Amino acid sequence: MKTVKVNVVTPDGPVYDAEVEMVSAKAKSGELGILPGHIPLVAPLEIGAIKLKKGSNTELVAVSGGFLEVRPDKVTILAQSAEKAESIDVARATEALRRAEQRLQAKQENVDFKRAELALKRASNRLNVTQNKY
Repeated sequence: MKTVKVNVVTPDGPVYDAEVEMVSAKAKSGELGILPGHIPLVAPLEIGAIKLKKGSNTELVAVSGGFLEVRPDKVTILAQSAEKAESIDVARATEALRRAEQRLQAKQENVDFKRAELALKRASNRLNVTQNKY
């Protein structure tokens, strides 16, 4: 089966670099499925999981926004942050989720609700990736 080279890169360095048969990502315009030979494309990403399929295996990478660039033979994901499922600290993500939920439940004027909602989405995404809920 044909494959496409995938690179996931953050400001801190590369997170993923391999050949896969299919890439699935959540863009602002909707879910994208990319196979080898896909037409060139650039799309902004939502907070979500990148699914990387090779054979019967599917790997997940949690990303917190960024951009996806597709060429016929290569997919590059430039993410603000990205973590493979096995690299995620579950205790830290659970604590971040708890803090974000508390901020959203508090009816205080000094709480930045948009920031708390984004923190909640990021923490939920990281936990869902570790539990393979995508």
